Amino acid sequence: MRLGTVIGRVTLSKTVPALLGGRWLIVSPFTRDHFQRSTEPPQGLSKEPSPVVYDALGGGVGQTIGYVEGREAAQPFDQPTPIDAINAALVDEIFYSPFNK
Repeated sequence: MRLGTVIGRVTLSKTVPALLGGRWLIVSPFTRDHFQRSTEPPQGLSKEPSPVVYDALGGGVGQTIGYVEGREAAQPFDQPTPIDAINAALVDEIFYSPFNK
């Protein structure tokens, strides 16, 4: 599972019937640099590509989510579904305490 901030939504004119009722979110993934800057919550956009994530949980712009990519993203569906990433968690808080050497 990866963490990221929702930075936008995608609107489709047609969709696969198995995906009706869900939304599509554009996510800026957190990187190691987000966490190494300070003990504050990660902020700013990632330089990594922003995936489009299927969402049936109700994530909104500005919210932190946990998402799963790859084959595991299609597991919640009964029939094979063309999904690359799915929202698996709505994150309330992140507690980060780096190791001190």
